[in-house]
Amino acid sequence: MSLEHKLRRIRQELRSLFALALPMMIAQLAHTAMGFVDTVMAGRVGSADLAAVALGNSIWVPIYLLLTGIVLATTPSVAQRFGAGQHPEIGPLVRQALWMGLGLGLFCAGLMWNAEPVLRLMKVEAALVEPSMRYLQAVACGFPAVGLYQVLRCYSDGLGHTRPSMVIGILGLMLNVPLNYIFIYGKFGMPALGGVGCGVATALVMLFMFLAMLFWVRRARYYRPSQLFARFDRPHWPLLQHLLAVGVPIGIAVFAEASIFSVIALLIGALGATVVAGHQIALNFTSLIFMIPLSLGMAVTVRVGQALGRREPREARFAAGTGIASALVYACFSAASMLLFAEPIARIYTTDPAVVAVATGLFFYAALFQFSDVVQVTAAGALRGYQDTRMAMVFTLFAYWGIGLPLGYLLGLTDRLGPASGPGGLWQGLIAGLSCAALLLGIRLARSARREIRRLRDSEARVPAPASPH
Repeated sequence: MSLEHKLRRIRQELRSLFALALPMMIAQLAHTAMGFVDTVMAGRVGSADLAAVALGNSIWVPIYLLLTGIVLATTPSVAQRFGAGQHPEIGPLVRQALWMGLGLGLFCAGLMWNAEPVLRLMKVEAALVEPSMRYLQAVACGFPAVGLYQVLRCYSDGLGHTRPSMVIGILGLMLNVPLNYIFIYGKFGMPALGGVGCGVATALVMLFMFLAMLFWVRRARYYRPSQLFARFDRPHWPLLQHLLAVGVPIGIAVFAEASIFSVIALLIGALGATVVAGHQIALNFTSLIFMIPLSLGMAVTVRVGQALGRREPREARFAAGTGIASALVYACFSAASMLLFAEPIARIYTTDPAVVAVATGLFFYAALFQFSDVVQVTAAGALRGYQDTRMAMVFTLFAYWGIGLPLGYLLGLTDRLGPASGPGGLWQGLIAGLSCAALLLGIRLARSARREIRRLRDSEARVPAPASPH
C-alpha cells in the first residue's frame, strides 16, 4: 500500500469519525452545562439550597451514569446490524432495549426516592436532609423518561445519525434556564421552591428530551427501514438478557470510574475547605475537557460496530487505532494548556490565592493523566464496538479500586510510603489507576481485534471453492 493511499485512508476515517463525534461532543458539553447552570442558579438563592443540590447531585449523577452505561449496549448492537444491512432486525432489538430503558429508569427512580439512609450514612447535616431528598425525588420523576431517551439516542447513534442528540441537547439546555427561573424563584404563579426547583426543572427537561427524540425518530425518513414502530412487542427475555450481558459491565465500569472521584472528594474533605475547593476546581475543569475523548470513544464504538457488521474486522481495527491516535493528539493540547495556563484557569473559578495555589498544583497531575485517560476511554469505546465488555469491567475495577484508590490513599493520607502528600498523593494514585486501565484495555483491544480477524479468515477458509465449469 502506497503512502498516498495510506494518507487518503486515514483522512477518510478521520472525516467519518469526527462527523459522528462532533455532534456527540456538543451534546455532552450541553449536558455538562446544565449542571453548571443548576449550581449557579441555586447558589443565588442561598448556601443551603446550593448544598442540597450538591448533595443530591452526588447521589443521582452516579446512578444516571450507571443507567446510561447499561443502555449503551444498544449502540454496538444496532451498529453491527446496520453495518450488516440487517435493518428489519434493528426494530425488534430497539423495542426490547426500550423495555430495558424503562425498567432501569423506574428502578433508578426508586433508588433515588428512597435515598435518605444514604444521606444519613454520609452524616449529612440534619437540616439539609429534607431539602436534599425533595430535590432527589423531583429529579427521580424524570428518570423513566431519561431511560427511554437514552435508548433512542443510542439507536440513532448506532445508525450513524448523531445530530439529533446534539440538537436536542442544546434545546434541553436552553429550556433548563427558564424552567429553573420559574421553579426556583416562583414565577408565573408557581411557588418558589429554591434548590428543589432545580430538580423539578431537570425532570421536565428529561421528559422534553425524550418526547423530542421520539418525535424525531418517528418523523425522520432515515429511521424507517428499521420499522421500529411497526408493531408492539412484549418483553422478550433472551434478547433482554443479551443486552444486559453487554450493558451491565459497561454500566458498572462507568459507575466505578465516576464513584472513585466521589470517594476521593470525601477523603479530601478531612483536609480542609481550601483543599476541597482547589480539588473541586481541578476536577470540574478536567471533567469538562474529558467530554471530548469521551465523545470520541462513543464514535469509535459506532465505527467499530458497523465495520464488524460489514464483516470488515481489519477496518474495525483501523477505526479503533485512528480513534486512539486522535485522542492522543487531543491529549497533547489539553495537557499543554493545563501546564501553561493552570493559574489563569483556576482564577476563572475563584480569586482566593490559597485555593488557586492548590488547584494550580493539582493541574500538574491532571495534565499528566490526560494521556492515559484518553487511551482508556477510547479503548473502552472500541471494546464496546466489539461487544467485549465483561473483561473491560474487570480491568476497570482492578485499575481504579485495586490500584488507584489504595495507592492514592497510602501516598496522600498515610506515612507508609513517605510523608503524606495530601491531595497530590491522591491524584498520583489516579494517574497510576488510569495508566493501568489504559494498558490493560489496550492489550485487550489488540487481542479482540486479532480474534475477529482470525474468525473471519477461518470462516472464509471453511467456505468451499466454487466448482469449475469444466
